[in-house]
Amino acid sequence: MASIITLVRLLLLLLPVPLRKHLWPASHQAEDLAGAGELLHPIFMVPGVSCSDLEARLTEAYQPSIPSCGALKAKGWFGLYENSSDISEHHYHKCFEEQMSLVYDPIRNEYRNLASVETRVPYFGIVKGYHQKNPLGPKWCLTRLIEALEEMGYRDGDTMLGAPYDFRYAAPIPGQTSQFYSHYFKELMELVEATSEKHHKKVIIFGHSLGGMVILEFIRSTPLAWRDKYIKHLILVAPTLSTGFLSSVIYLASGPQGDLLYVPKATALSLRPMWRSFETSIINIPSTKAYGHKPIVITKQRNYSAYDMEDLLTDIGFEHAIEPFRRRVMPKMNYFKAPMVP
Repeated sequence: MASIITLVRLLLLLLPVPLRKHLWPASHQAEDLAGAGELLHPIFMVPGVSCSDLEARLTEAYQPSIPSCGALKAKGWFGLYENSSDISEHHYHKCFEEQMSLVYDPIRNEYRNLASVETRVPYFGIVKGYHQKNPLGPKWCLTRLIEALEEMGYRDGDTMLGAPYDFRYAAPIPGQTSQFYSHYFKELMELVEATSEKHHKKVIIFGHSLGGMVILEFIRSTPLAWRDKYIKHLILVAPTLSTGFLSSVIYLASGPQGDLLYVPKATALSLRPMWRSFETSIINIPSTKAYGHKPIVITKQRNYSAYDMEDLLTDIGFEHAIEPFRRRVMPKMNYFKAPMVP
C-alpha cells in the first residue's frame, strides 16, 4: 500500500500546478510527506534530447577543416555541448558542428564519432548534471519535477539519480550493436543494482521524451528476472516511440527547430547537416503501421506517405540515410515487445 501511495504522489507531480494543488492541497502535502523519506523508492530521472551535456577530446591525429578548430587538440577534455552561449562567444559554430557530427559505418551497421574525436557524457548518477541549453526557453529538463521530488524528500545522487546519455545515438533493440549504449546500459544496470541494494528497495525509472525511449530499450534489454528483482515502476512521459512523429520529417527537411538543439545565433538550416549526421534524426520517421498510406508530406510535385519515406529522403538530398534507415530504423518500427514492468 505504501508503494502505491508513493506512486500516486509521483504522478500528481506531473499534473499542471493548479490541478495538482486542487487534488493535493498544500495543507495535506506537509502531512503526507512527513516521515516519507523512509518509504521512498529510489528514482532515476532521464529527460529528453539535449538535456545531457557532452564533452569532447581531440587526439593528435585530429585533422580540422579549418585551423581554428584544432585549437583544443591534445589538450584534454572540454565542454563540447554544455554552455551553449560559449559556442557563439568563441565563434565556435563551424568547429562545434564538425566535432558533434557522426558518421554511419555500413560495415558495422552503427554510428560513430568522426576519426580522432572522442566524446563522453559527464555527471552520470546525478540529476543536477542536466542543463537547459536555452536559458530563455521553457524548462523542459525535468527541472520543476526534480525540485518537487526534493520537497518530497528525495536527494540528488542518493535516492534521486540521473542517467544522462548521448542524444546523438538511438538506443538499439536486441540484435543491433551500439558502442555507446553497450557501455551505457552496463553502467546503468550496475548503478540500479547498487542503489537498490543500498536502500533495500526496488527503484523507479522515469523517462521523458527521447529519455523515455532510451529507458524503454534499456529495460527491454535486461533479463526478466533482473527486472522483477530491481525495478518497481517504469514511468514514461511522452516517449518518442518507434511509431514516429511528423515533426521528425520537418527536422530532416528544414533542420532542428526551437529548443530541440539550441545553438545561439545559429539557424535551423545551418544546423541541418550536423543534425542529419545523428542517428537520432531518422529514428522517429513515421512508420507504416501507425500512419499507413495517408499523405504526411504534400508538395506540388507529389505526396508522400509513410510508405514513401525512402523516396522522400532522396528528394530532400538525404539519400545516404536510406541504408541506416533500412537496417537500424525499420527493425525498430516492428519491435513491440512489452517491458513487463508495472
